Amino acid sequence: MKAGVNDLKLTDEDIEIKLMLEGIFLKYGYDFRNYSFAHIKRRVLHKAGMSNISCMSEMMRKVIYDKEFFYEILSEFSINVTEMFRDASFFKALRKEVMPALVTYPFIKIWHAGCSTGEEVYSMAILLKEEGLYDRCQIYATDFNENALGKAKEGIYSADSLKDFELGYKQAGGKGKFSDYYVSKRGALIFDNSLKERIVFAAHNLVTDGAFGEMNIIVCRNVLIYFNKELQNRVIKLFYDSLSYSSFLCLGSKETVKFSKYDDLFDALNEKEKIFVKKIIS
Repeated sequence: MKAGVNDLKLTDEDIEIKLMLEGIFLKYGYDFRNYSFAHIKRRVLHKAGMSNISCMSEMMRKVIYDKEFFYEILSEFSINVTEMFRDASFFKALRKEVMPALVTYPFIKIWHAGCSTGEEVYSMAILLKEEGLYDRCQIYATDFNENALGKAKEGIYSADSLKDFELGYKQAGGKGKFSDYYVSKRGALIFDNSLKERIVFAAHNLVTDGAFGEMNIIVCRNVLIYFNKELQNRVIKLFYDSLSYSSFLCLGSKETVKFSKYDDLFDALNEKEKIFVKKIIS
């Protein structure tokens, strides 16, 4: 078989990393082969440096034979950059343009895919409470990183982030006091259990797992940018299959369904904030 142009540009180190990803898939079932290679390589080299590993062949052996080390590198591959009301203008657009459409729904199903440590999930719960919709919602918050999910379930965050959280809440159109939703204890913000009542946290891998059916909103922000084009298309199709018609797909500020294979299956409700609506196909 002829080598592709991209294969010819690979260094020996690149080849070893790709072989390690293949080994991870075969041994553990986690598939990172279609993630952005630049992102994966950065995380692998960072972990190698932190672990005093001098070459990729040594790292591959350790990943394959040391399950504890594999879960450490799994956390390296996970994208855990998030905060309360991240990109506040997005949440403001949700409040103004999406929530009014949900008022007539008897029951609302929301999927936060790639929820990481949960800050944006709690932001959504606060927004829904303030719009009087929370009691008729079911929110599914998923991620493949079990450690991140554990933190999300706890709903405990560093008080060092409080000023940023409060600012985001205000800029997102918060209607009350942010302090109503948490208690402060020993340098931590502990979010109220009432915000968790309608949230189910669960493990789900966008790369290998199947669709969630009949969602009214899917939120997956700043995850697709770490996937290559093929995987982006596959995940967008997964979201399409998981949405009921005329329901909403919310992506990150640098993500879009445009230029994907499934562009014609969505309309843009708010192009700037990357909120799309699943079309009704006759």
